[in-house]
Amino acid sequence: MTVTETASNEDLLRILVERTTPANDAPPDAAAEEIVFDLQLDGDRYLLIKMPKPASAPAQLSPREKEIVRLVALGHSNKIIGDVLSISSWTVCTHLRRIFAKLGVGSRAAMVARLLQAGASHGRAKSDELDPSDVVEKQLSTSKMCGK
Repeated sequence: MTVTETASNEDLLRILVERTTPANDAPPDAAAEEIVFDLQLDGDRYLLIKMPKPASAPAQLSPREKEIVRLVALGHSNKIIGDVLSISSWTVCTHLRRIFAKLGVGSRAAMVARLLQAGASHGRAKSDELDPSDVVEKQLSTSKMCGK
């Protein structure tokens, strides 16, 4: 294959990979990153890394993590979530960091979007789980009655 002016980025990448990948009898480790090339050009470093395919299995969240995700999806702050679940807002933050890591996201919005997308792609319907809005309303009404 020769490089032409109309070659797409994908074509150029295929040419580059074909020319730089050593002929190796050992099968590559599918779970590891592989450096395709590392090049210094005009004072800049270019690094091409072949990443492993992402796991097709959805992230497994614990029941507590699922509760927190639902409350975040309803727009509640860490403090409110902590009050509803009788845990500190710091613990909520710890749960959120673990959820973000499991899902490979960096924000609350991305977390909710990822889980909504995963749920839609798996055709999941809402089960007989406790509706988080009921929990919040119950907690808020209890707080008001107790003078909190």
